[in-house]
Amino acid sequence: MPTPTNGDTVSIDYVLRRGDGEVVGTTEEQGPQDIQLGSGQIFPQIEQALTGMEVGEEQTVEIACDSAFGPRRDELVIEIPRENLPPEPAPQPGMALQAQQQDGTPMTLYVVEVGDQAIKADGNHPLAGEDISFAITLRDIKQAA
Repeated sequence: MPTPTNGDTVSIDYVLRRGDGEVVGTTEEQGPQDIQLGSGQIFPQIEQALTGMEVGEEQTVEIACDSAFGPRRDELVIEIPRENLPPEPAPQPGMALQAQQQDGTPMTLYVVEVGDQAIKADGNHPLAGEDISFAITLRDIKQAA
């Protein structure tokens, strides 16, 4: 059976788990995801595992936090005065906000606490500081032309 190589597009199903086993993402509802190998769309460890897999094969890939979303950085947790926020929609814990870093690059902040005068927002990825694992199943290979 053929196995995918760099440049091929593969369809995969996956279940993403935190280090403690909690499921935090899956393709169960939206169906298999297409990924072009070598394009940087997914972690290199998963691309490496997929290269050499056959259709229907399953594999679990463990990724340490330093190679996944990095360690948590306390300096990315900030307070934002309520007057600096638009009135609608009202901030709620878990809400994503778009902001710009000092160098102008965009970043996503997640509201973690809402107070009367200010909110606390976290610029860390929700999985920062977490070891993660992907249980992947190769569903299809579309070989590059």
